[in-house]
Amino acid sequence: MFFRWLKTYMPRGIYARAALILILPVLLLQLLISVVFIQRHFDGVTRLMTTAETIDLQYMIATANRAPDVALAQAALDELGNALQIVPAFSNSDMPARDIVPFVDLTGSMVIATMREIIEPPMTVSLEDRGRVVLWVDTVHGPLRLEFSRRRVSAANPHQLLVIMVVMGAFMTAVAFIFLRNQLRPIKRMAEAATDYGRGRITQFTPTGAVEVRAAGMAFLDMRNRLERQIQSRTLMLSGVSHDLRTPLTRMRLGLSFLDEEDAAPLIEDVDEMQRLVDTFLDFARSDASDEIALVVPADILRTILHNHQRMGHALTLDRIDGPNTPVPLRPTAIRRALDNLIGNALRYGTQAKIGVSVTDRAVRFWVADDGPGIPPAQYEDAMSPFVRLDPARNQDKGSGVGLGLSIVADIARTHGGVLRLGKSDTLGGLLAEVVIGR
Repeated sequence: MFFRWLKTYMPRGIYARAALILILPVLLLQLLISVVFIQRHFDGVTRLMTTAETIDLQYMIATANRAPDVALAQAALDELGNALQIVPAFSNSDMPARDIVPFVDLTGSMVIATMREIIEPPMTVSLEDRGRVVLWVDTVHGPLRLEFSRRRVSAANPHQLLVIMVVMGAFMTAVAFIFLRNQLRPIKRMAEAATDYGRGRITQFTPTGAVEVRAAGMAFLDMRNRLERQIQSRTLMLSGVSHDLRTPLTRMRLGLSFLDEEDAAPLIEDVDEMQRLVDTFLDFARSDASDEIALVVPADILRTILHNHQRMGHALTLDRIDGPNTPVPLRPTAIRRALDNLIGNALRYGTQAKIGVSVTDRAVRFWVADDGPGIPPAQYEDAMSPFVRLDPARNQDKGSGVGLGLSIVADIARTHGGVLRLGKSDTLGGLLAEVVIGR
């Protein structure tokens, strides 16, 4: 429970965690040294120095008590004060009501406590002036004021060691963080390259840093190259098969042209259906590498698609366009192909469709809604799988398909680092297909 609670307050970024790993031990070490070593060390030194000074103070107090009157006592104390570097005076004009110790004083309390243990008469001590100690004690001739240097009862500038520790600790931590940042930078660059590759962009990346980081970078490059070769092999294979199928289809179409038109019509429809299936395979196998990423306005793509379909008499209308008209890095040809597939499915299974786009700082969202029968939520994942046809969910009265429409759209969304989401349309009641691309 404690570790789970602590995890919620831990920093997320690697730089912040590295800084915490560096700074926390230094702070704890300085705190431990300050409390356990420095305080105990200065307490011991202060006690010894104050004990030695109280011998002189007790001698002066005793001298004042033995004098018959105040004048003789002051004369004797002045002579001793010059020798002991203590300024004596019979006065209580500025005597405080209680001891005065500055808020930040490492040894002040120890000085006063040691004096009270050794000097018997009632006394009041003022350490308001950090360089001087002023002591008032009761004598037979009245309050005696004794003033002497603070250096005689405690070490000079006891905070210097703390200042040096803090300054050097901060300096060494900054130096260590600079070196650590140089080791973490290759990891961050590799993460950026992996993110870009997930969005369909191949970023130049050279493994650098420690041996382990270089090994991880080389493994990433090998994985990326293997994926590229696999995609290229799949594309070449399917493109070759689809291309080879076009030749016999062309010969069949040519042969059917010599037959009677009434007898050849059903066969020509079969050939056209086979041609459409081959074209679908080509769309599925087509690589988007030739479609370079460009800065385009999503609303412009939507308007072009809407104009083309309305020109062909399709029942396609505009839902809405949200967000600013700022250019976004996209593959325009691939996006148009994805939206055309979604619109084709919508008009195939419904009577009308609506399209829209929303642009925010975090994502770009295209959607297509129809008034068709829709897809049950339990079959959303199956609908986006290749070669899957949901016969019970979608009517097949308008021609058969090969089950690649939504799979092509999902693949295009993934190449942009996005996702295809299916749901129910609130406006038309049919299927709602959304292509969400992160920015």
